[in-house]
Amino acid sequence: MTEFDPTRRALMAGAAVTGAAAASGPAFAQANQSGSDSAPMTRQAADFPRPPYPRQEQPWPGLAQEMDPRPDHGEESYQGSGRLSGKRALITGGDSGIGRAAAIAFAKEGADVAIAYLPEEEPDAQDVKRVVEREGRAFAAFPGDLRDKGYTTGLPEKVVEELGGLDILVNNAAYQQWVPGLEELSDEQFDQTMKTNLYAMFWLTKAALPHLNPGASIINTSSTVAANPPEILIDYSMTKSAILSFTDTLAKQLASRGIRVNSVTPGPIWTPLQVAGGQKMENLVEFGSSTPIGRAGQPVELAPLYVMAADPALSYSTGQVFGATGGSPQPAS
Repeated sequence: MTEFDPTRRALMAGAAVTGAAAASGPAFAQANQSGSDSAPMTRQAADFPRPPYPRQEQPWPGLAQEMDPRPDHGEESYQGSGRLSGKRALITGGDSGIGRAAAIAFAKEGADVAIAYLPEEEPDAQDVKRVVEREGRAFAAFPGDLRDKGYTTGLPEKVVEELGGLDILVNNAAYQQWVPGLEELSDEQFDQTMKTNLYAMFWLTKAALPHLNPGASIINTSSTVAANPPEILIDYSMTKSAILSFTDTLAKQLASRGIRVNSVTPGPIWTPLQVAGGQKMENLVEFGSSTPIGRAGQPVELAPLYVMAADPALSYSTGQVFGATGGSPQPAS
């Protein structure tokens, strides 16, 4: 299975596309202007912001509520259908961006939600709390730094104490800062990228395993840059490639225990990661314009993939790569 097998890769890519299409129906149901029926998400997607985006910059780690335009995480647009009823989820980086969209979608699908985030991101975390509790779901917040091993390894037990168990783990938090070349990449930045994107995933997943039962799901956020790394994101791209290997290997290890492990590979998505040093300003203004769709994706457009990966109905899907890249190349497992 380690040899290059184009048929296997084609089948996996096809399965990801088919699964995503199947997941999109109930998740993307929208009220149309008349309020009488539901309209497909594509109708709303036509109105999502397109480049050029306003010039803007925030100090790291950035806040979603200060972005222009504000990202759509599904606060109003995502409609659940009970696919995760009774589940308990922990999401790192769940205060904003893709993690926030996953948290909101999980709650709307019937799950209780815990999020881990930096203390500086508290204003965004409070926004998530309001949405989750509005859905009648339990919410737990754990501010801290994932580079702190003690904090990170203690999260699963805290979630079990707060929510009564742990069924879904989403390793999503990431650090991204652009640099013009290798000479400008400091040891400090390299260390922070590796600790946030890889060490934390390793620590947290290992600590979570004793709490995960058959039927549990682990979802790791990779990126399209694992297949097509930009020259200004060498350290970040390295980690996103490693996440795919981690996912593939762990899926094989845990299959016999009934625990599924999959990854999601977003393309350019409109999140604080980008406006807080993740992109050059000139790139940010035209962010996502090079994709076939011609714009950055909104976090809510990733939410159905996380729901799909967490859904017990996909019991035969593990070690898979689910992509939403706006038509750009996506990595294969």
